[in-house]
Order: sequence, then structure tokens, then C-alpha cells
Amino acid sequence: MTRNRAQDWLAQARNDLDWGLTSMKAGFFSQACFIAQQVAEKALKAVAYHRGAELIKGHSVLAVCRELKINGALEAQARLLDQFYIPTRYPDAQPSGAPYEFFSCQQAEQALEFARNFLAAAEGSLGGSGE
Repeated sequence: MTRNRAQDWLAQARNDLDWGLTSMKAGFFSQACFIAQQVAEKALKAVAYHRGAELIKGHSVLAVCRELKINGALEAQARLLDQFYIPTRYPDAQPSGAPYEFFSCQQAEQALEFARNFLAAAEGSLGGSGE
């Protein structure tokens, strides 16, 4: 039987949140928005693995929310975070210019707040730090 990796996913989500906060403080707003999406994705995948999932494919926070039957505020926040998956990184996702020119401090702050919400929900679901 394969070891449950839920705690590994949760630990990486925590570390990514620190990275996102550091990025935002340094003025890297598009990168902070992207990493916020990653925090939410990894936190949800931790929950899924904790519940016994064997493999989770894809990178949509909203899709994983729906698969886990998580709705309400987190589902609404997932919709916004998913918008940061590609446009924050690839110039061809914008009509012109580089991605970093399109994202603001306010967007990064909101995205990281949402990421914290996903992390807190995952920690609650997994019972904190132990499995």
C-alpha cells in the first residue's frame, strides 16, 4: 500500500504561502497571485489524499472543490484563484505586454487571503499537523 502523502501536500502548501507573501512584499504581484492559486490547489489535494484519493489530476481549484463537495465561500474563491493559473505567467495569455504588468498589489493581497482560507480549511480537515 502506498503511503498517504496528505501531510506532504499540506506542508508544501504552507511553504508556498510563505513564498507568496514574500513575493508580494517584494512587488512580484503576478507571481504572488499564481502561487496563491497553487497554495489552494495543494491544500485541497492534501484533503483529497487524506480522504483516500490515490491520484488527483488537473490544476483547477474549482474542479477539486467540486470533486470534494466543497462549496460556499471556498468555491467562489476557487473561481477567482483559477483565473491566476495561466495569465500570471505567460505573455501570450494577455493581448500584449508581460504578465507582471497586469496584476496589482490588491489582487495579490486578495489572492493570498483566499489561499490562507484554503490552507486553514485543509488544516482543519486533516486535524492540524498530525495525521
